[in-house]
Amino acid sequence: MNINRLLNKEYNYKRIYRLMKSINMKSVIRKKRKSYIQSIPQITAENKLNREFYAKKPNEKWLTDVTEFKLLNGQKAYLSAIFDLSDKSIVSYVVGHSNNNQLVFDTFDLAVTANPTAKPLFHSDRGFQYTNRTFKAKLDKINATQSMSRVSRCIDNGPMEGFWGTLKCEMYYLQKFYTYEELRQAIDDYIVFYNTKRLQKNLKCLTPIEYRNQTLAS
Repeated sequence: MNINRLLNKEYNYKRIYRLMKSINMKSVIRKKRKSYIQSIPQITAENKLNREFYAKKPNEKWLTDVTEFKLLNGQKAYLSAIFDLSDKSIVSYVVGHSNNNQLVFDTFDLAVTANPTAKPLFHSDRGFQYTNRTFKAKLDKINATQSMSRVSRCIDNGPMEGFWGTLKCEMYYLQKFYTYEELRQAIDDYIVFYNTKRLQKNLKCLTPIEYRNQTLAS
């Protein structure tokens, strides 16, 4: 039986509070969760990629996402990357302390600088970085076509999710990272390895960069 109900049958609640205070007695309750106001996206796009995870040539279809890493010092780090569906290469990436707009904008700017003639179908989830007007303006500037996964459909961005799984299984889960600098160096080293040394069966046993260069040259 609820103690509060039992006591309220005999005593006024104010008297109960006085008695509790006199013996320093407090109730133990769970803290209320903070209520977060969900942001309303400024820009949304249809899933134009439509799970067609194939591209005939580099820079035809780019996928992107941000993933989180936890460090043993209690901090977190975030990796933003752009993945080319043609050659499976990581076109650009940025590691940061915060999952914010600048992380995504910098990643996109690096990809465009490295590929100034690219006009890709650009696919992402509906994260706040990709649904704001500033990012849409960046896409429009290079005549890219925006595509977004449907709500709660991670498979719509499957190859990008697959890369995160590969990176974490082959690097992150095999080591202990105490500092941001240690993790950042490990990510740098792994992406160089992935792009230039990791042979892939579906790329005719070439590395992503070998396949990319071969395709661009043909």
